[in-house]
Amino acid sequence: MTRTIEYKGRAVEVSKVVCIGRNYVEHIEELGNEIPENMVVFNKPNSAITDRLHYFSPECRFEGEICFLIEKGTIAGVGFGLDLTHADIQNRLKKKGLPWERAKAFDGSAVLSEFVPLEEPLEDLVMKLYVNGKLQQFATYDLMMYKPAGMIEEIKRFMTLEDGDVIMSGTPKGVATYSVGDRFLGQIFAGERLLLETEWIAEQ
Repeated sequence: MTRTIEYKGRAVEVSKVVCIGRNYVEHIEELGNEIPENMVVFNKPNSAITDRLHYFSPECRFEGEICFLIEKGTIAGVGFGLDLTHADIQNRLKKKGLPWERAKAFDGSAVLSEFVPLEEPLEDLVMKLYVNGKLQQFATYDLMMYKPAGMIEEIKRFMTLEDGDVIMSGTPKGVATYSVGDRFLGQIFAGERLLLETEWIAEQ
């Protein structure tokens, strides 16, 4: 079954979700990772996409992100996403130098909002994630190590971006595990103007 996201009142088929890792310095530091020499890129398959937030395990971590919808090779829309990660599995794989798919690409691991047209400058984008009413994560264009234009340029060096593809642009500090019943509110702003907000309640 092909998974879709909502954009301008219609369902858009997504072939893949391209994720940028380690794009915020403070997040790199909070997990004890090294700042990479090159942009870290990994994919989530179409089957990972969902609009519901499920609880998977005590070690499953959420990572709020600004997401971009691609059309004609460039950014057409913006949305909010949660990159879910099995932290325990990822840590074991990293220690062995193995790929992350089991920790990052599982079904339901790309929790996506609707997307809206992006008519404002990318430089104005702000992301906020509240968990149970508390501001948990905050991101801006300026805090990104790799800016959206650079992401697209680097991805296109080795992979085709198709219409409907989604880029998850990396997560700021504040990642954590969560429990059933936790309430998530994700917001994307252009400056002071709210572009979209989405609410999820973690379900079993």
